[in-house]
Amino acid sequence: MAAALWRRGWRFRWRAPAAAGRVRGAAGAAAGQRNYDLLVIGGGSGGLACAKEAAQLGRKVAVVDHVDPSPRGTRWGLGGTCVNVGCIPKKLMHQAALLGGLIRDAQHFGWEVTHPIPHNWRKMAEAVQNHVKSLNWGHRVQLQDRKVDYFNIKASFVNEHTVCGVTKGGKETLLSADHIVIATGGRPKYPMHVEGALEYGITSDDIFWLKESPGKTLVVGASYVALECAGFLSGIGLDTTVMIRSIPLRGFDQQMASLVTEHMASHGTQFLRGCTPLQVRRLPDGHLQVTWEDRASGRQDTGTFDTVLWAVGRAPETRSLNLEKAGVNTNPDNQKIVVDAREATSVPHIYAIGDVAEGRPELTPTAIMAGKLLAQRLFGQSLDLMEYDNVPTTVFTPLEYGCVGLSEEEAVARHGQEHVEVYHAYYKPLEFTVAERDSSQCYIKMVCLREPPQLVLGLHFLGPSAGEVTQGFALGIKCGASYAQVIRTVGIHPTCAEEVAKLRISKRSGLDPTVTGC
Repeated sequence: MAAALWRRGWRFRWRAPAAAGRVRGAAGAAAGQRNYDLLVIGGGSGGLACAKEAAQLGRKVAVVDHVDPSPRGTRWGLGGTCVNVGCIPKKLMHQAALLGGLIRDAQHFGWEVTHPIPHNWRKMAEAVQNHVKSLNWGHRVQLQDRKVDYFNIKASFVNEHTVCGVTKGGKETLLSADHIVIATGGRPKYPMHVEGALEYGITSDDIFWLKESPGKTLVVGASYVALECAGFLSGIGLDTTVMIRSIPLRGFDQQMASLVTEHMASHGTQFLRGCTPLQVRRLPDGHLQVTWEDRASGRQDTGTFDTVLWAVGRAPETRSLNLEKAGVNTNPDNQKIVVDAREATSVPHIYAIGDVAEGRPELTPTAIMAGKLLAQRLFGQSLDLMEYDNVPTTVFTPLEYGCVGLSEEEAVARHGQEHVEVYHAYYKPLEFTVAERDSSQCYIKMVCLREPPQLVLGLHFLGPSAGEVTQGFALGIKCGASYAQVIRTVGIHPTCAEEVAKLRISKRSGLDPTVTGC
């Protein structure tokens, strides 16, 4: 390993690690201080995976976790964003919305269903929250079973080997370790320049824990969080509007992003494009009046809503860690921790994984795998590094969008238009036929190198169960699959996934890519 590494202009300063078992810094002699082989700060997906793996390898491990309540006062337990205010409750509420669509389909398949069928937010929310609480408890049991010490305290660095944790009651605990992993994740941002944003708005930290229906909702933002929340709110029958400043799903393939929003718009979600919020104020009747500006014309307009949901980005949880006392470098533009390929920070025995680390995908499975691999390198004699290329993901909008690898824009930018071939198809899921569902946005494209055997650079799938479809093909792409191999793969009939193996029409050909027949 080189003495110094450069990443995005930041220099890593390597220091000699402390010998195991020695007193670490001035705080080392403090009465009652506990010493560990590994200390993990953050009890989310990545941190817990790292801690449990290290404990399985026979090391003495502690996890420190603390969640500040949201500005609205929402609190939750162990497990991080994914379990409490992210993937898990989001997917369950997405499923609730999908069930509404299936109920409407049922009459076409002979079920006598009386319409309209009302949705009970309180009942759904209670069921989702109870499941989340069971996961909180499960994580605590797993730590106990693996003899991992768990501290529900807010931690900050004292020096490069020691942290001080403070309980809600103000009691301090000193913990030191040979290795420290920072896995504190991130929290939603509020647009503080918008008058009334903090006082009257909520975020994804709150939406899943509301006891009453949010009612007519304005979702501000165009990230996957924004579109997923707007999608399930619309799907359960709520009047929902999405305010987009520029483009939807920045960082994703923009043709696919357009199809996602087209589908949402055609199924009831309203969009305010090219607009930015200026003010939120509460009216005497309790409703929220939002004033916004059309960026193109400069014209201002207003609307009235029951709930305003901010989904305008996330910020890493680093500011309260006193990282400067440990010598850990952050990117001053976004406060994320600068890391190298080994997840190491500017201090070689302090690591950062997951959303808190600079340049890493903000995805639960990558944090989990990175945490496990890090523990195996530290304590299991492994040399395996986390590979961040070809990581699959899915946006759980009403019509799901799954992808793995490069977008079409990225492929062209990297290889040149003349060296890229895109195979695509509009298809109709069999389930949509009898139910007479619109399939205009059901679309697949495979981005390949043009030169034989045409290595697959990316796959993009818009349709039912996109996550399940994408997960399967992700393995092939990870293993270097070519277009020639994909089209020699026998499909499972009748499925949506088989349409991937039937892609024959390239964009360059100009032929109609609409699938006909079965």
